[in-house]
Amino acid sequence: VQLQASGGGLVQAGGSLRLSCAASGRTLSGYFVGWFRQAPGKERELQASINWSTSGTYYADSVKGRFTISRDNGKNTVYLQMTSLKPEDTAVYYCAADRTIGDCLRVPVRPSACDYWGQGTQVTVSS
Repeated sequence: VQLQASGGGLVQAGGSLRLSCAASGRTLSGYFVGWFRQAPGKERELQASINWSTSGTYYADSVKGRFTISRDNGKNTVYLQMTSLKPEDTAVYYCAADRTIGDCLRVPVRPSACDYWGQGTQVTVSS
């Protein structure tokens, strides 16, 4: 599976962005997909995840109520809709996919356990 993350950019505080994670090589059906972010000097942290089969979701407390993760079967893509953005949301955002809800996407996560990673997309929120 190859993952392509896109949609990052510069936005003012209070604004919105939608990130996309497009998969190729095989369908994401049956996979778990998550969005992580990594700010300079900090560890990569899971922000949201989705079970492709059930559409069950998880959100970190820091983004709950502001971010929404969703998937599109036809486009084999997972989205992260981000609203009410804050300067502390500034980071490189990565998507990852795993065949189980194991160490990759179950808190406390172990990012090295993820089967597949997309390249990062920079999100910068100005105050």
